[in-house]
Amino acid sequence: MARKSATVADGDPIIIKKYANRRLYNTQSSKYITLDFLAELTRKDVEFQVVDAKTGDDITHSVLTQIIMEEETGGQGMLPVSFLRQIIALYGDSMQGLVPQFLESSMDNFRKNQKQVQNVIETALTSGPFGHIAKQNIEMMRAARDAFMPNLGGGKQAGDDNIDDLKRQMAELQAKIDKLSQR
Repeated sequence: MARKSATVADGDPIIIKKYANRRLYNTQSSKYITLDFLAELTRKDVEFQVVDAKTGDDITHSVLTQIIMEEETGGQGMLPVSFLRQIIALYGDSMQGLVPQFLESSMDNFRKNQKQVQNVIETALTSGPFGHIAKQNIEMMRAARDAFMPNLGGGKQAGDDNIDDLKRQMAELQAKIDKLSQR
């Protein structure tokens, strides 16, 4: 399905209305959307705000929390139980006001250092006796990642999702796989 560009004039966030029947409506594209679509916007660093269609209240926080819950229960668990217990224990604590700033700063630093960590791991893996095999595997994983998730780790920014672009990416991926399998 082709999507309109997810940019908004003047840097304003995209407004998403949530109706009583739990449906989400993108006011920019005039289409109903899913939580998966909002998760994808988040991964692309596209700003959006979710408002209750009836009251106009900002409910972005609860919708983002709902996306995390679905990711956690869908086999994509990332948050350890001990971490969740610690977060819950901080509610009502005198330090509660500092936690959001600390977590946000920690995540910003993690994302900044993510590329460096990837390079260190890659160097460690490829320097051993089976380094050439590891390099081929890493290249195949990058090709697959870039073909299926072009916005992660150096992939292109996605504009409109269209079939021709997907076909081109699949052809590039197949060519890379063929090239790597001939070695």
